[in-house]
Amino acid sequence: VITVPEVGSLFDAPADVPDSADARRRELAVLATQVKGCDRCPELFSTRTQTVFGVGPVSPELCFVGEAPGADEDRLGEPFVGAAGQLLNKIIAAMGLTRDEVYICNTLKCRPPKNRDPKPDETANCRGYFERQVELVRPKFLCCLGGVAAKSVLNTTSGIMKLRGRFHEYKGIPVMCTFHPAALLRNPDWKRDTWEDMKTLLRRMGRPVPGK
Repeated sequence: VITVPEVGSLFDAPADVPDSADARRRELAVLATQVKGCDRCPELFSTRTQTVFGVGPVSPELCFVGEAPGADEDRLGEPFVGAAGQLLNKIIAAMGLTRDEVYICNTLKCRPPKNRDPKPDETANCRGYFERQVELVRPKFLCCLGGVAAKSVLNTTSGIMKLRGRFHEYKGIPVMCTFHPAALLRNPDWKRDTWEDMKTLLRRMGRPVPGK
């Protein structure tokens, strides 16, 4: 189990988190506006169409975390809306959930050119936004989609093959790591492993496992 140490925020955002769901939604809107005006990464700032903050309710049971927006997400301003997003929707439905019940975001809020992996300084520049977002959303569980997201959230160099299938922890929140839906489109054989990961997650969440 990898436990992430408390990482200080890169920004001067208030450390307190309101208990009220309405207050947290308002603060998320303010944070999204701050993200929209961010120019910390010149290459990302100059090539993005728009930032992609996140969607979903506050206080959800589950938050899915990807690495960064792709072309469709950059165009539409919402995470996981392309082919990988359609597959994620199927995974969510297979779990007995709906997309509206979960929160979905990325560790990076801008699309890297040509969908390349985020650079270390870009991940660091966006870290404070991600940390505050999770604080305000307050999910009970996190699911990292893919090795890049998992490495970033868990602050580890381990790959997805080592991380998947068991629980880790991010600031007291249980974290399950699994393959990114885009990887499943390239490697359909991994779908079975991903479903095993989701069943393990559902059991920990205390939810019924469909088809059991």
